[in-house]
Amino acid sequence: MPPKNKAVFLDRDGVLNQEMGDYVRRIEDFHILDNFNALKSLQDKGYMLLVATNQGGLAKGWYSEDELAKMHNSLKKVYHEHGVELTDFFYCPHHPAFTGDCDCRKPKPGLLLQGIEKYNLDPAKSYFIGDRERDIEAGTAAGVKGILINSDQPISEVLYLIE
Repeated sequence: MPPKNKAVFLDRDGVLNQEMGDYVRRIEDFHILDNFNALKSLQDKGYMLLVATNQGGLAKGWYSEDELAKMHNSLKKVYHEHGVELTDFFYCPHHPAFTGDCDCRKPKPGLLLQGIEKYNLDPAKSYFIGDRERDIEAGTAAGVKGILINSDQPISEVLYLIE
């Protein structure tokens, strides 16, 4: 059996892009944060970079899958221009008030479990950087070490926590 990979899961809003109230609804409001060097250093240590994000605005009809794809493509492109590869995006399109319960909405671990399975990850060697307690809860439930940051704190300030 091949050795398992390691990854850093990243929440999106407040970690990779500026938090905009409840939801970033349009590409015009999507402002990418400068975490390029920090993520490049994680990538250089052999970590795969994966995004795990709740996108309940889809269930509410506040934006479309196409608009979400534009935001994620923009994120991927800008980070790529800085030598950083965001390998994949896992998102929950549900909202409990509109679509009922699901297994993928954080704090449940579904998004991370998808990534762990798809990329043969070792949860014990993987991390989840998020700006909300629900991100840490999702990481813990998936067997991944959670790292809580403030939305105005750069990822570089928590790199010492990652082996």
